[in-house]
Amino acid sequence: MGTYTLDEILEATRGRVLYRGIEEFSGISIDSRKITSSELFVALRGARFDGHDFLDEALKKGAGAIVNYPPTVPTDGKTIIHVNNTLRSLQDIASYQRKKRDIKVIGITGTNGKTTTKEMLCSILRGHMNILCSSGNLNNHIGLPLNLLKLNSEDVCVLEMGASKRGDIMELCEIASPDIGLITNIGPGHLEGFGSIDTVRDTKMELAEYVGTLIINSDDDMLSEALKTLKGADNKRIVTYGINTGSTVMARNVHAVDLPEGKVSTHGFDLMIEGMEPVRINLRMTGWFNVYNALAASAAGYVMGVPLDVIKKGLEEFEGVAMRVEIKEMGGAVVISDVYNANPASMEEAIKELVRLREGKAIAVLGDMLELGSYAEEAHRKLGSWLAGLPIDTFVAVGPLMALAADECKQVRNGHVKEVYTATDSDEAKGIVMSIARKGDTILIKGSRGMNMEYILGRNGAV
Repeated sequence: MGTYTLDEILEATRGRVLYRGIEEFSGISIDSRKITSSELFVALRGARFDGHDFLDEALKKGAGAIVNYPPTVPTDGKTIIHVNNTLRSLQDIASYQRKKRDIKVIGITGTNGKTTTKEMLCSILRGHMNILCSSGNLNNHIGLPLNLLKLNSEDVCVLEMGASKRGDIMELCEIASPDIGLITNIGPGHLEGFGSIDTVRDTKMELAEYVGTLIINSDDDMLSEALKTLKGADNKRIVTYGINTGSTVMARNVHAVDLPEGKVSTHGFDLMIEGMEPVRINLRMTGWFNVYNALAASAAGYVMGVPLDVIKKGLEEFEGVAMRVEIKEMGGAVVISDVYNANPASMEEAIKELVRLREGKAIAVLGDMLELGSYAEEAHRKLGSWLAGLPIDTFVAVGPLMALAADECKQVRNGHVKEVYTATDSDEAKGIVMSIARKGDTILIKGSRGMNMEYILGRNGAV
């Protein structure tokens, strides 16, 4: 993590010194509980908290603070800087940090697969160069600046960029100034904020306006159409990846990898990159969608000049991301735990994986898909109708929205689903699952983050 002088902070924030004390800081913190003695505290104000309420604690531990209004206690040699907007100041310092370094920044966005693609890419790049990979899913207007503030002497920075309304990606790009952009796909996620899938597409495509190189999934129809109307596309390097279409980076001969008895099959494919000999990739994860994530990461590695053998090694060493399509065991049943979040597209892919992996009974335990706005009822009813026609034995619907899917599933004549249960929450669902699951069954557990679906596996998400 880089150091900051007081002059640099003032230049970045255009702030005013109220109390002058320490003039060099080892970093920036927004958490009064974790701040160190040489860090500068930024007192953020949010809907549920105000960092100024923790200012006294932060000043006892840290070197100073950036504030909207001054502290009420003596500062004891600490530096206090006044600004009109502390969040904007955090973002400005991050932008200043990024621009003063000669470094490549890769921004990754899309409805699904952002985090897994990012982590796959970081696994590839670590074998070739010094990188900063954004932590967890810190991908919004606060998390992304915090990641940039960790920059030190890296060659490349990989950032996940999330969005819940139009303009969010533009705001993140203004902070991060990405050189390379990667868009995984477009789907109906966060429609409560976006309003329509067309707005989702337009928001994700904001990334394209800022980068010199754009990487997109050419099998995604909405992305392919958006690319045709992209302003300035002729002046950008466009790199595509896909399975079904001719692309710069492609997968061929995709199939399940045979594993020892008792192990869930993963996916393998031939990776084909323009101008290179094909190479066989055997992932350590299941899911057709993870082949797409691997292609996206490979395309970015290719753009960064990573040799093919290093790309292969990085992909094959990667074991997945916590809470996303983890294979677990519960009482002799195989559990597909995909509990981090859910939207219609990711729910459909997870259910397809349940059908592919099923042994014994196939049990789908599905929680509400949140943040879909006016599309919520339609999305859940469509899911229930579609689910009824699949070779799934039992459907456990968790939450009031998924109860609509359960109703729809029951009404489909000649449907395959034999048993349909409803539960108000994950605790009730756990009781149902424990009573019906048997050794040899395959269980999918998935829902939006707010549904706490991991509790079905235990309070800490572990069986």
